[in-house]
Amino acid sequence: MPRRSNLAALTFVLLLPAFAVAQGPYGSIADLKLANEADAKDMPSVPAPDGAIILFNGKSLDAWTKRDGKSAPGWKILDSGAAQVADGDIISKQKFAGTFKLHVEFRVPYMPKAKGQGRGNSGVYVQVRYEVQILDSYGLKSKNNDCGGIYTVAAPLVNACKAPTVWQSYDIVFQAPQCRDGKISEAGMMTVHHNGVLIHDKVRLVRKNKGQEEFVTNTTAGLGGDPCSPGPILLQDHGNPVQYRNVWIVPMKD
Repeated sequence: MPRRSNLAALTFVLLLPAFAVAQGPYGSIADLKLANEADAKDMPSVPAPDGAIILFNGKSLDAWTKRDGKSAPGWKILDSGAAQVADGDIISKQKFAGTFKLHVEFRVPYMPKAKGQGRGNSGVYVQVRYEVQILDSYGLKSKNNDCGGIYTVAAPLVNACKAPTVWQSYDIVFQAPQCRDGKISEAGMMTVHHNGVLIHDKVRLVRKNKGQEEFVTNTTAGLGGDPCSPGPILLQDHGNPVQYRNVWIVPMKD
């Protein structure tokens, strides 16, 4: 093989970092087969309406702590205004009860060599108990542990995923369980729109066990606690560099 000139070698070295960045988890998805072109277009960011409680606006994570409820989050806020998952789960300082709408914008990395639950995994936990899964589930026949699933409770009605690296949105209307004498008397309920598409329609948070209906008080990896009490929002660190932006809540009438 002919020896490269010093100039050619230098050019190769200088271009290598740029190439590495381009091939990172938020680099090109040119080799990904798309069902349609719209799947590669970001969902528009939705401004918080009047009366909304702002949890993240791209500037700071002051509304959040680590899981201990005390320490400042270790997530990195990027120049783009997104917060990238790192250094553990974060929970909102404020707790929420009753009925409310939670808006979350997120995107998952492109990890074509990873499989299953290792592809851009994170999750939105309502009251730190009930997870709506985040994952790269683009193009799959969705199950209850795929993106949009109420984890192990209900699969989404349709797979509304965008391609990885593309901004997506959840609008979650949550109705907390009704309680009597400190115990659940009526199940909690979720309605979820994923990228504007209805994927859960007033889903009661219940499971069947030996033919009997049981109230769901906590999904896998949720923090549990008293299901009759208010709870924070939790955004999960599952070891993948998922990004979040524009997170807000609007309290609603029961």
